[in-house]
Amino acid sequence: MSTPTDLHFPFSAIEGQAALQQALLLLAVDPQLGGVLVEGPRGTAKSTSARALAELLPSGHFVNLPLGTTEEQLQGALDLEAALQSSAVQFRPGLLAQAHQGILYVDEVNLLPDGLVDLLLDVSASGTNRIERDGVSHQHAARIALIGTMNPEEGQLRPQLLDRFGLFVRLPNVPDVDTRKRIVRTRMAFDADPAQFCAQQAEAQAQLRAQIAAARTQLPQVVWPDAVFDAVAQLCQQSGAEGVRADLVMLRAARAQAALAGHDQVNLADVQAVAELALAHRRSADAAQPPSPTGQANDPNDQPAQQQPQPQPQPQRQQPNQAPASNTEAASSSNNAHHSQPDGWGGMAAPRHTGIEPVKALRPFIAKKA
Repeated sequence: MSTPTDLHFPFSAIEGQAALQQALLLLAVDPQLGGVLVEGPRGTAKSTSARALAELLPSGHFVNLPLGTTEEQLQGALDLEAALQSSAVQFRPGLLAQAHQGILYVDEVNLLPDGLVDLLLDVSASGTNRIERDGVSHQHAARIALIGTMNPEEGQLRPQLLDRFGLFVRLPNVPDVDTRKRIVRTRMAFDADPAQFCAQQAEAQAQLRAQIAAARTQLPQVVWPDAVFDAVAQLCQQSGAEGVRADLVMLRAARAQAALAGHDQVNLADVQAVAELALAHRRSADAAQPPSPTGQANDPNDQPAQQQPQPQPQPQRQQPNQAPASNTEAASSSNNAHHSQPDGWGGMAAPRHTGIEPVKALRPFIAKKA
């Protein structure tokens, strides 16, 4: 029987994080999506959601990867104790073996060494942990659902590693007062009586477990029609995504979405539902928001406003008695106008260049006689 300290906040009771819940459910159906990276400020239910997802998986495994983890602790290594005592070559499993069929959670993944992040992403995509080190050649299944979180205030991942995460969720701060009140009331109800709160969510949790199990069984039978390939290619091309990793991830995510809905083939609605999760961290800086697969914009109000033509300045007419400006004055005026432009300086005026002015010569210092 679970004690109150063993109970975790139910996944079905999470408020205000629909996009995060969707991404985690897709990962639960297909762990080989390449993991989910969650970016957001503190206190936005990142770790709560990850731990709650583990409660919905058959194994229930939840492994937290500390920041100080070494490669040997992560992958496993030669069992030195067995080697010294019995001269036997045995493999000591690491954290990846412990997380098999469960969740491997990495808080502040942007602070991990790049080599470990690369290793995690390799295992997440392949489902196999391969060790070739210190005379040990070993491999074992490591079907992990990788969830990484990061606070953008504490640094960013390198673009090469960011692109390798399958899905990306950027969490905003609490959007409005009503949502904030719902989140706080729900959390206070759980803290007051965890057992009763979890009992109230038991039916919803059971439905989610059954939905995930059915979707996992259905997943290999779900097919992609040609129209879906066309839609995915169009979205990825318009987003400016490099390579075809975005296409592959979006197709797999759309298949998981269709399996969750109980469909036997992917449709355009499934693609639209997962497109932003696959493209948010791969879209080029100069690409517009992706249109729908039919080629129409998602919302006319989201389109950039057309620039209104600016009136051209009229040339000033010179008065008959007015002398033309000297070359020096014209150059000075042109120079000042040029430096007053904010282009390239974030709205600030560019620094002015000041000439060197002559100063009086200093008199030599003569020490007084004692």
